[in-house]
This record gives sequence, C-alpha cells and structure tokens, in this order.
Amino acid sequence: MQQLKRLFWLILLFIPVFAHTQSNQKAQQVPKPVYRDPVYDGAADPVVIWNKAEKKWFMLYTNRRANVKDLDGVTWVHGTRIGIAESYNGVDWKYRDTCDIQYRLSDYTHWAPEVIENKGTYHMYLTYVPGVFSDWRHPRYIVHLSSNNLISWKFESKLTLASEKCIDACVFKVPGAGWRMYYNNEMDSKSIYYAESDDLYRWKDAGKRVIADRGGEGPKVFSWKDTYWMIVDNWKGLGVYASKDLISWKRQAENILQLPGKGTDDEVMGGHADVVVNNGRAFIYYFTHPGRTPANKGIDNYETRRSSLQLAELEYHHGEITCDRDKPLKIALKH
Repeated sequence: MQQLKRLFWLILLFIPVFAHTQSNQKAQQVPKPVYRDPVYDGAADPVVIWNKAEKKWFMLYTNRRANVKDLDGVTWVHGTRIGIAESYNGVDWKYRDTCDIQYRLSDYTHWAPEVIENKGTYHMYLTYVPGVFSDWRHPRYIVHLSSNNLISWKFESKLTLASEKCIDACVFKVPGAGWRMYYNNEMDSKSIYYAESDDLYRWKDAGKRVIADRGGEGPKVFSWKDTYWMIVDNWKGLGVYASKDLISWKRQAENILQLPGKGTDDEVMGGHADVVVNNGRAFIYYFTHPGRTPANKGIDNYETRRSSLQLAELEYHHGEITCDRDKPLKIALKH
C-alpha cells in the first residue's frame, strides 16, 4: 500500500513537467521576427539543432554589438561569443547563454557556427577571427570544436584550408561515404570551396571551387525532394543551387528572400540562413538588417546595424525552390 502511494505521488509530480513539454510541442503561429538577441541586438547566421539531453531545440548564432556606442568601422561586428537560444517547438525562442569555447586569444571574434551531431558528440566548425578589428583586412579561419551539451566546447584543431581567409563552414554527410565541408574562400572572389573527411577530425582540402559564378557566403547544404540543395547568401537575397552528386551545382534563375517582405523587421532582403528539414517540410531561419532600407542608404547607426532572425517555409515547384516570407505559418518542429 505504501508503495502504491509513493507511485501515485511520483506520477503527480511528473504530470506538470510532461504537460508543459507537450504544450510546447503544439503548433504556434510564427511571429515576425522570430527572435532578437536581448544582449547586443545583433543576432545573425543562425544554426538550429536538437539538444538530445535537454529535449529542446538550440539555436546558435553570431552576435554583433549593434547597440554598443562609439565603435568605429566594423568593430561592432567583432568581439563577441556565439549566442544560444532555446525552444521546445522551434518557434518560441528564449535567450539561454553564450558558448563557452575553450579556444580564445586575448582578443577574439566568433562567427557563423556550423553544428552537427554524430554518435552522441556535437561538432562545431567555427569561423574564428584572431582579434577585434575596425576593417575586413585581417585573417580568419575555421576551427573544429566538440561538445557533449552544446554549451561547453573543447578545441580540437585549426583547419588547413585553401587560404588564411576562409569562413562559414557547412558540413554534410555524403551518403555511403564520409563528410564534406563547404566553405567560403574569401581570397578567391568569395567562391565556395570544399574539404573532405572520414571522421570529422582530419580534413583534406580539395582545392577546388564548386560554386564561382558569383560571390557569396554562408553556404547551407541540405537534402529535400530527392535533390541536394545549396543556399548561398549573395547579398541580394539567397541564391539556390541544385545537385545530384554534391559536386556539380546548377543555379536556379531566381534568388529567394531578395524582395522585401511586409512583416515586422522583414521589409528588407534576407541573409545567411539555416534550413531545417522536418517531417517532410523545409523551414528556413534567416536574418535581416531591418534598418537597411533605401531611405537609410549610407547611414551607419544602431538602426542600420541591428539584426533580427526570421522564420519562413520553403516550397518546391517544378524543380525549383521558392519562399513566400509573408505567408502565415503555424508550426512546431518535431523530433
């Protein structure tokens, strides 16, 4: 009898937790914007991944010091760690922390995280700038980090790639083979290059461009609708490429997220994105600079520096990808 009572109280104890988790899995209307960083108001370059232990979605992102005064040039884009937001459903995001990355020089900048999970270990391929600078004329490279919780990160190695100015890694599992990393080689007209690995630790650079028809950054590769896709930030919206072999890529005629939307903070072009394919649908997390409107051309202040994260759904029509950023969207990411 005593054991039954104990079991009864244990069930009562866990019901609220279970109910809370389930309630957060219900589809919610996607707001515009979906997230703004509460510290610096400079969230950009998001990557979304499931935290297995906490049973939450984590979003890691570049954070820029948009709201800090008296920073000259592009100093405001430097000098920050990677931010973390968390969500039960991929829609309702709350700020969590910054990544504790065990690789820091006296002055440092963390940009554009790529995060994947393999065999219980999380791997981050991070763009690292060894300093805080007011211009773009400085080295930047990609480092490999590992973690078991998505918060504390151990340094593994600095990658040897095509040049000393390589940024924005994207890692994709090649079916029946190893791993491929796509990245932006800034020294070659910001073309997209790639490297390969069998184990995620040792990388061999191919020394080849896979995309060079126009400059771009932030490549994101994903599989959807029996096709491999790569989305690249061309600073005029996002270019879309299709491939059957992950080597030869064909560009579609129209960029997505080039024309302004109508939602709050979404009335400008979209930038550096992540794509989450979930339950057969594809969702794109991207960032905007809401103040960078034609009326503000040439102005550099808080309003033109701040950034917001947005969420929309990709659609497939006749072999091409489109994105109606103004279409109402109500979702909950499943896992």
